[in-house]
Amino acid sequence: MEKEKSDEISYILATPYTIAKSRTGGVISRLLSRLDLELVGSQIFAPSKELAEAYAASLEQNTPPHHEDVNLPSAGRLLADYVRQNFVPSGGRRHRVLMMLFRGTDACKKLSDVAGALYQENRGPESLTGETIRDTYADLILDRENPHNVRYFEPAVMTPRNQETALKHMKVFADFIDSEPNLIDNMTYPEPEKIERTLVIIKPDNWQFASSRPGTIIDMFSRTGLRIIGCKVQRMSVAQALEFYGPVKNVLRDKLSPVFGKKATATLEREFGISIGEELRREITNTFGVYYAEDQFGQIVEFMSGIRPEDCPVDEQHNPGKVKSMVLIYEGIDAVKKIRDVLGPTDPTKAPGGTVRREFGSNVMVNTAHASDSPENAKREMKILKIEENNCGRVLKDYIARVEG
Repeated sequence: MEKEKSDEISYILATPYTIAKSRTGGVISRLLSRLDLELVGSQIFAPSKELAEAYAASLEQNTPPHHEDVNLPSAGRLLADYVRQNFVPSGGRRHRVLMMLFRGTDACKKLSDVAGALYQENRGPESLTGETIRDTYADLILDRENPHNVRYFEPAVMTPRNQETALKHMKVFADFIDSEPNLIDNMTYPEPEKIERTLVIIKPDNWQFASSRPGTIIDMFSRTGLRIIGCKVQRMSVAQALEFYGPVKNVLRDKLSPVFGKKATATLEREFGISIGEELRREITNTFGVYYAEDQFGQIVEFMSGIRPEDCPVDEQHNPGKVKSMVLIYEGIDAVKKIRDVLGPTDPTKAPGGTVRREFGSNVMVNTAHASDSPENAKREMKILKIEENNCGRVLKDYIARVEG
């Protein structure tokens, strides 16, 4: 029983308004910095009218009131009405919702605690502390003379209060998100030829312990005004890392081999008190220098996949890696340049203040995030990482089958 409890999975949804207002990063920061749960899935999807209605019906049936004040409207009804009004398509356009799946002991309770209550005991502004996500981002304004009349309601996030309810809701979502594309195409632009898509990876160094860093990085990218149209948790395989960073290998060899060949030569001359001729210098560069450059490439692969390429059997190179990243797809005018301007140059020590790499990077390899350097490379990188695929639907279905089996 304890093992099952430790493997509990629950979800939290960032609402369309939260995403549209670029509050996604702030929400993720709260979740990741305050939870000892594992993020096992993340997907942006655009609910259909049928899905929204099914979710609303499940909320009405399975969500008990979260308050004791009989003058307040039912929480289940309030949330159901919100979903019917805000999750359904409008003007022929579906709206983006972000689902995040967390696994661990008491996942439902912990997510619910960080999300915060719908109803505060005292709803005056001075009583709000900003402690929970809803304290900071949600609004509930009631008519003073008629508390049953909700003038304005925005919950910011949606999450179930118990595992039984979570399971029922997840059944509603599982088939839908598993069949939906992982990239949202719900926007009509006046000049579509100017629109670019670019790929961002929030690298493994941001996921080593509970931290607000991934959310803060997303928040920094939000100042570009670009739209997030895709998101997934990625465990890059060795094969993917080798292909993804393949173009870097020759660059490293060309740039590093002469540098470290020269350093090795100087060390030998100093240690042994000899003078090394030009022919031997070239030999050292073509051997030790090349070896060092290839070792650096192996370190990059290991950093991104968690496995040194030479330590990974060929028949295991396509298995998911041992470390986690998050992949995001941004869309908009000059998307590549805007993201890279916020990201900063490869070497964090040379990055301007206020850039992601200046804030969080350590060195040219552990530099916190990757961003495509051209629309063409963005397409190449999306293909390698299979951006059209997402594991959220599979995680939901496997969990449902395990619990019910």
